[in-house]
This record gives sequence, structure tokens and C-alpha cells, in this order.
Amino acid sequence: MRTYIGHHQAVSTGEFVELALGTPVELWLGVEGETDEERAARLDAARDILQDDPDLPDSLIRMAAEAIEEHPDLFDVVPLARPIRRRTAHKGVAA
Repeated sequence: MRTYIGHHQAVSTGEFVELALGTPVELWLGVEGETDEERAARLDAARDILQDDPDLPDSLIRMAAEAIEEHPDLFDVVPLARPIRRRTAHKGVAA
């Protein structure tokens, strides 16, 4: 099955999200190990995008709400069984 956003084919989940948002998700979430300078540059770019498109946050919230409404099973939580911890008596060794 092929997924398209506009005329662009998304071949991975990351590409799908990037095409849907119009920006790479790393721009908003950052990347592990980024330097202070990289973080500052990323945040400056994000501010520029928000300044150019002040309705973007509302659009993203709407998109997320629609995805949740259409696919509520994405958020199904299944409780995991807790492992049973058995206490063992430790006896000291006499010297």
C-alpha cells in the first residue's frame, strides 16, 4: 500500500510525518546530543516558521485530534503483568 501526501509518496513513517507537518519533526523535538549552538539555531528556525505561519499550532492540534478520532486504537493501553519478586534469605558465611 502506498501513502501520498499531496503528490509526494511517503515511504516511511518519518517521511509521512514530515510531509504532513511540512517540516522535519526533529525541528520541533530536537535530536539527542545536539550542542547548545545547534539547539539555538533549531529554535530560531522554528520561531521563523511560526512567525510565517501563526496558524500552524492550531492546524497541528486539529490534525492530531483528527488522527485520534479516526484511529482511537493507537492509544489502546494494555497493562503488563508485574513480575513476581521473591525474597530470598541471605545467610552470612561464618569465618
